[in-house]
Amino acid sequence: MGGKTCIKKGVFLYAIIDPEMKDFDRLVEVVATLRKKCPWDKKQTHKSLKPYMLEEVGEAIEAIDENDYDHLCEELGDQLLHIVMHAAIAQEKKRFSIEDVINGICAKMIRRHPHVFTKNKKYKNISVKQVLKLWGEIKKNEH
Repeated sequence: MGGKTCIKKGVFLYAIIDPEMKDFDRLVEVVATLRKKCPWDKKQTHKSLKPYMLEEVGEAIEAIDENDYDHLCEELGDQLLHIVMHAAIAQEKKRFSIEDVINGICAKMIRRHPHVFTKNKKYKNISVKQVLKLWGEIKKNEH
């Protein structure tokens, strides 16, 4: 892998450590290989993975509650695996890709944070309370 992991005291700054996203691309390749060569992974569907996905979220919450950052790092990796696996399943069915997932969340975060991503002076000294109100208004208008 191209950079540090988030084990022990290490700080995980992905964009700085691996600017070409080689580690992420490697994960995508690992998942694609699993989907082709592992009998268990091949047969998984979005629905069959649901209980495992919930289990991983619960384990991450437990690690947070216990301030166990090594365990949290591992559980976040498990969640990332699920995201990539679900995107791979969707791509196989020509529904969406991991790039669609990434582009969608980037667009959403930029859209919901005009106080960060625009130069509009009305957001210059925005409070946390105002940010939450703005977020809610933007989210409401999205659906």
